[in-house]
Amino acid sequence: MTGNSTLALDRPLLLIGCGKMGGAMLEGWLARGLAPGKTWVVEPAGAPDLAARGIHVVAELAAVPVDLDPAAVIVAVKPQTMDKVLPLLAKLVTARSLVLSIAAGKRIALFETALGRAVPVVRAMPNTPAAVGRGMTVLVAGAAAGPAERDLAGTLCAAVGSIGWVEDEGLIDVVTALSGGGPAYVFLLIEVLAKAGVASGLDAGLAMRLARETVTGSGELARLSTEPADQLRRNVTSPAGTTERALNVLMAEDGLQPLFDKAIAAATARSRELAG
Repeated sequence: MTGNSTLALDRPLLLIGCGKMGGAMLEGWLARGLAPGKTWVVEPAGAPDLAARGIHVVAELAAVPVDLDPAAVIVAVKPQTMDKVLPLLAKLVTARSLVLSIAAGKRIALFETALGRAVPVVRAMPNTPAAVGRGMTVLVAGAAAGPAERDLAGTLCAAVGSIGWVEDEGLIDVVTALSGGGPAYVFLLIEVLAKAGVASGLDAGLAMRLARETVTGSGELARLSTEPADQLRRNVTSPAGTTERALNVLMAEDGLQPLFDKAIAAATARSRELAG
């Protein structure tokens, strides 16, 4: 059940936390055929629009029936609330329930300790383009998650974009640094391109438009092309031309590569610190 598979579950799905990421994932699941009547959402802020669509919405996890027997539980709460969630969740899940966590910095061992090692747990790190169905999510499975649970977890995350797997949970810290924070780096690129244009005399509005359209258009070209990124770069670079002159600066020994190496290393270290 991966790729564009229809999401038809024989038992309920429980989503704990329906913020931006949880909400984006929910819309993706519903678009793939998840039955609203089999869907439970825990959202303290309330979600009357979801209730109007036939989804069961409750304000707290304690209000979920203890006999729900969910096929999957998606934990999409803020990491600092996890201590309150796990004891209640332990009353709802068994070895029949996949627990998929997108809570940043919370390792699989935390769930296995609180829920029992027989409960299949998969940890995922999505990123914000999931809001437009173009996210990138990397997953890692706990010891109790077999092929069926991995397949279901992959299908749930593929509803909002592309997925990948790692076998070493420690690599999730690198994933967090690269793709989790990656959208911010791309948005920063738009900012600095626009500012550079203004510094060279362009109107601020036009400079920002040029930067946004160039970055988003180039991203789409990279997505659709079968050529690797370095070849796409060379395709734009005429010998002794203007682009080559700029790349001589950006690709110098003190250019972008060592800067990004340092940035990703710093973010990775911080992710490990937060995970304890």
